[in-house]
Amino acid sequence: MKFVDEATIKVQAGNGGPGASSFRREKYIPRGGPDGGDGGRGGSVWLVVDENINTLADFQTKRRFRAGHGIGGSGKDRTGAGGDDTEVPVPCGTRVIADETGELMGDLTGHGERLIVAVGGEGGKGNTRFKSSTNRAPRQSSPGTPGETRELRLELTVLADVGLLGMPNAGKSTLIRSVSAARPKVADYPFTTLHPNLGVVSVEAHRSFVMADIPGLIEGAADGAGLGIRFLKHLSRTRLLLHMIDVAPFDGSDPVEEARKIVIELERFNPELAARERWIVLNKIDLLDEDAVNELRERIVAEFDWQGPLYLISAIAAKGTRHLAGDIMTRLDDMNLESGS
Repeated sequence: MKFVDEATIKVQAGNGGPGASSFRREKYIPRGGPDGGDGGRGGSVWLVVDENINTLADFQTKRRFRAGHGIGGSGKDRTGAGGDDTEVPVPCGTRVIADETGELMGDLTGHGERLIVAVGGEGGKGNTRFKSSTNRAPRQSSPGTPGETRELRLELTVLADVGLLGMPNAGKSTLIRSVSAARPKVADYPFTTLHPNLGVVSVEAHRSFVMADIPGLIEGAADGAGLGIRFLKHLSRTRLLLHMIDVAPFDGSDPVEEARKIVIELERFNPELAARERWIVLNKIDLLDEDAVNELRERIVAEFDWQGPLYLISAIAAKGTRHLAGDIMTRLDDMNLESGS
């Protein structure tokens, strides 16, 4: 299924039911007085996180959601029934933004989490409510108030432990295929990945993490070039970044220069994200001899004054990938201990 990460929907809560204007009419009770009941409250619209949904694709066809209206009151002081609430399932990681104001209404990240996005109208008052010592037979009642109507912008950012960062064709999709059961499209041309892919990497029994294959970046991505910031934002929820570098680009470009472009775009997009823990992974080492790989490694270290982890792998040959996955799992476990989770 195509990954859809943005959608606009309209939600409309139910109107409150009108209050009743009624008088008690029974045999032998000629002046029974007012007995009009209140109207029922309108139903509200809720967004509810469902872990079985992983895209916003359903909102491409259904964009309008309404809750039920409240029922009007009636005689004998009977209150009208409230309108039914409407629950709209959304995937984990959905940000809810009021389209008109740009206000962030909620960030839904846990299964079963609920957010009310349109409140139902209040029920109207029956004429019983207007009875007083000076007005014993009120004939007025009030209508229910209208329910809220909103246009919402939904944005989905993937929830993953590790995000793969790099130029198109750096081998990100191949790596995620190598270490997980995910099967993203792989080909020898740029922009094979057009939407994020998630893969669960199982290191051993009961030890696993989620890796996100983010579409490749190009120079100017922070300004919207290529696939732009639409997918850069998916990295914001990841705990660890893997900066993958193709050691032998098919177009003959310099791997060091290509890596520099990625770092620049990351810093322009979000300095905080650029400061997040990042590991360098040199991929496709099977295409070069050992001396050339070591020379490139030294250039990378010198260019970026690199003191962090640096790995040499061949994703397509699964060379070094299991060792990389094991070290990632160990680091994530350490992060959990550091955060106390």
